[in-house]
Amino acid sequence: MTETALITGATAGLGAEFARQLGAKHYNLVLVARDAERLATGAATLRQDFGVAVETIVADLETNDAVDRVAARLRQVRERITILVNNAGYGLPKPFDENTLDQESAHLRILVTTPMQLMHAALGVMLEHGHGRIINVASMAGFIPRGSYGACKAWLISFSRWANLEYGPRGVTMTAVCPGFVHTEFHQRMGASTRAIPEWMWLRPDRVVREGLADALSGKAVSIPSKRYALLAAGSRFVPAGLGAAAGRRGR
Repeated sequence: MTETALITGATAGLGAEFARQLGAKHYNLVLVARDAERLATGAATLRQDFGVAVETIVADLETNDAVDRVAARLRQVRERITILVNNAGYGLPKPFDENTLDQESAHLRILVTTPMQLMHAALGVMLEHGHGRIINVASMAGFIPRGSYGACKAWLISFSRWANLEYGPRGVTMTAVCPGFVHTEFHQRMGASTRAIPEWMWLRPDRVVREGLADALSGKAVSIPSKRYALLAAGSRFVPAGLGAAAGRRGR
């Protein structure tokens, strides 16, 4: 059976890289993003480069209608989705108290509620067929005090750990991929400065996705790309909360 991967936030950064690497592995693709023009351009390139089938869904995943449409595609049995990559998201540059409640609610929606709804939709079909993988793009921020962004990513990590134990024996694995600083549009879009971040802390998107996919395909619950970040994650349990929070203020 030809396998199909659905990727949210698929036009830039890690989402676009997941699409490229899965396309190179001959997965058919369903790309989800808000920007119709970039979505069409990216889909055409992937078809040409890898000869795979590529569907597109133009969707703002902060809205109920859009989430319902993507969830409906995940529930389709014909040409069913065997890999779901929950990647769509963004950060807020201001601290919690300086954001409006509407901004924080939308942020929570895109980082937690939407992935939860899509996971729920995907699990039904995956469990019925005894095969599937769900990849949740989390963050190193989920291991330290980092405002609502870190709390959202901590939820993804915790849920992925539990779900991998619960559903792995039934053929469906779940993996939280936890990058640190990655050379993408992430910080630019949130308007955050990266000048204070030393060069050694940066990773390339291709490495993050390559290691994340390898861990997901091997059934790991948590993937931390690069040894340097794996060491930082292990050490975060012993770092005073104040130091962890200070590090978290730098960005992702």
